[in-house]
Amino acid sequence: MLGPRDPKSPVQGFRLSGATRRSALGLLLGAPLLSACAGVQQSLSQFSNPFSSSSPAPAQPAGPPQQATTTAGSGGVKVAVILPLSAAGNAGLAAQSMRNAAEMALAEFQNPNIQLLIKDDNGSPQGAQAGAQQAVDEGAEIILGPLFAQSVPAVAQVARARGISVIAFSTDSSIAGRGVFLLSFLPASDVNRIVEYSAGIGKRSVAVLVPDNAYGNVVEAAVKAAVPRRGGRIVAFEKYGADRATPARTVAQQLGSADALFIADDGDAVVAVADAMTAAGANLRNIQLLGTGLWDNPRVYANANLQGGLYAAPDPAGFRAFSGRYRTKYGAEPIRTATLAYDAVALVAALARTQGPTRFSPDVLTNPSGFAGIDGLFRFRADGTNERGLAVMKVTTGGGVAVAGSPKSFGA
Repeated sequence: MLGPRDPKSPVQGFRLSGATRRSALGLLLGAPLLSACAGVQQSLSQFSNPFSSSSPAPAQPAGPPQQATTTAGSGGVKVAVILPLSAAGNAGLAAQSMRNAAEMALAEFQNPNIQLLIKDDNGSPQGAQAGAQQAVDEGAEIILGPLFAQSVPAVAQVARARGISVIAFSTDSSIAGRGVFLLSFLPASDVNRIVEYSAGIGKRSVAVLVPDNAYGNVVEAAVKAAVPRRGGRIVAFEKYGADRATPARTVAQQLGSADALFIADDGDAVVAVADAMTAAGANLRNIQLLGTGLWDNPRVYANANLQGGLYAAPDPAGFRAFSGRYRTKYGAEPIRTATLAYDAVALVAALARTQGPTRFSPDVLTNPSGFAGIDGLFRFRADGTNERGLAVMKVTTGGGVAVAGSPKSFGA
């Protein structure tokens, strides 16, 4: 039985077959089943993060490589998957894990009517463009990937010429829009969720410390919009570079008029900033600490100054279940971004089954009810970015503990 054709209506009528089917078929519009996970910092700092200086440098071949197509599935709807499979180092390892996850989603979906055209982009824009061109020439109706931000515009150029959509895995929101949708972990979702929650528990006077880099710039824009939108005010705002002590002293002197301190950085840096605040005389136990999903880090949990801090992140349950199935199938641990490839394939399989000829159009992809998958509820915005339904986690010595679950539906 097929669901309704109206792209603004929920997809209905799926039949589930076994426990492993439930996560693949969780990508029903407005019907979340699973959400996930710890370790979001890996996806943001190692592979697809435009804000990190440690991102692997993509290989640069002398010219566009000859593309070889590997296929998975035998359905009638062709879907391109573009990944840096032959790139050196962590990038290639990430790509292989994401490819495994994509094929796992295909295997777990009940009778999918899609065929994956898997292209190796060699970690370069030239390779990504060549792969996209060959895929659309072979009949691809939508493109999943690439991973690197610098490769997305090259793929988008090919896709726009054919009038098809791209679901990319980059975290650089500047490349979204005009048919390019990002299925990644974007800092703005973390900021909006934690600010909303903290305002709900009465924390409306916020001091802010962010790194003086691209990630800090994105967070700065998000927090300066989110705090007043929730009826709060920013009482102190500082950026820090290698010198954390001076900004920490400046903020510490103004903490008396704040009831929350927001620090947005990865685990090592958050610990260093908290230590600098303590050295400057701040008693962090007297203020509510707030952070982003990058706080999901063993060093954060082990730091005495950060105990009781709150951060936004996907609920861990979905990723734990996904990881267990992945280990059983492949005998290895998935990287954190593997769920993006899984969710992308499960989404297009669901839409291919239910949404008719317009299945991958922007109107269908931007359904306001959203979709649900391994990492919980998400929806694409008209500008190509996404919004995620996140849990609020508390820092304890035993790890992150949920104090507020992820939402089951999106508001208007």
